[in-house]
Amino acid sequence: MLIDADIGFGTGDVAEQARLVEASGYDGGWVAEVGHDPLIMLSLAATTTTTLTLGTGIVVAFARSPMITATMANDVQLLSRGRLLLGLGSQIKPHIEKRYSMPWSAPAARMREYILAMRAIWSCWNDDEPLRFRGEFYRHTLMTPFFNPGPNPYGPPKVLLAAVGTLMTEVAAEVADGLLVHPFTTERYLREVTMPAIDRGLAASGRSREDFTISFSGLIATGTTDAQVAHAASKVRSQIAFYGSTPAYRGVLELHGWGDLQEALNERSRTGDWDAMGEMIDDDVLETLAVVGPAGDVAGAIDDRFGDVIDRFSIYAPYSLGDDARRTVIEGLRAL
Repeated sequence: MLIDADIGFGTGDVAEQARLVEASGYDGGWVAEVGHDPLIMLSLAATTTTTLTLGTGIVVAFARSPMITATMANDVQLLSRGRLLLGLGSQIKPHIEKRYSMPWSAPAARMREYILAMRAIWSCWNDDEPLRFRGEFYRHTLMTPFFNPGPNPYGPPKVLLAAVGTLMTEVAAEVADGLLVHPFTTERYLREVTMPAIDRGLAASGRSREDFTISFSGLIATGTTDAQVAHAASKVRSQIAFYGSTPAYRGVLELHGWGDLQEALNERSRTGDWDAMGEMIDDDVLETLAVVGPAGDVAGAIDDRFGDVIDRFSIYAPYSLGDDARRTVIEGLRAL
């Protein structure tokens, strides 16, 4: 299992944070699209690192055309000397239509075509193939020499797709190089819903599990004292409530018989009462969706739940996780 880290959300320290993460022995660093463009952030991180894998977790695909994403990813792949993992995600309909003013329709089918369109663009640049992509949602049929960057000496980046539902998961396994497992998942959901969908997608593409990377950013609530663990648990409850209020993630809760909780969280979210939503997450829900406990116990719990399934793991701690606790968790994972 490779161990990754978040390398920040802002522009001020991402380059330095990436350098420190690499020096600490992490295998990869991820940047989310939260307020800043993650590919621009990773172009900065590429200047201060030499071995760290650099991932976007995620780039919002439907906010951009495949050509824009393919171009920016190609540039970061070049700047990083082949270290980019291009993580894509669909976001949800309200954000695509109301925040980005972009079209929304058939997200799984659109995403499948989006990835194939990017691959066609990269094949044009790297293999001198004519650009003749004609799909239902995207058409790319013009590429003159002036706009062609030419072959990338490191080839195209690997593409990982974020998914929760079965259709998008099947798309990931069919046309992408890996899956970004959403933090709002459980061991049972991963094993009973996600993995069978991956198997179906891989079968459709004629590939095996060894050809596919599963990366998981897992929620943990931990610390080196009981008070720290309790504080962390409170913050993780709020994060679970935020995710749980989203209808697109209802299936995770329904599998455990908690469908009514999703409706209640969604209703409360409409009033903006985020603090009260966290209180709706009881211990059973918390401990099913997150690893909770002292820092010394976290690595073993992660391994017990996911060690035989995932290839990359990164800590998702929506609170200030102290250096001592983080070091303990990472050392425990590495020892495994």
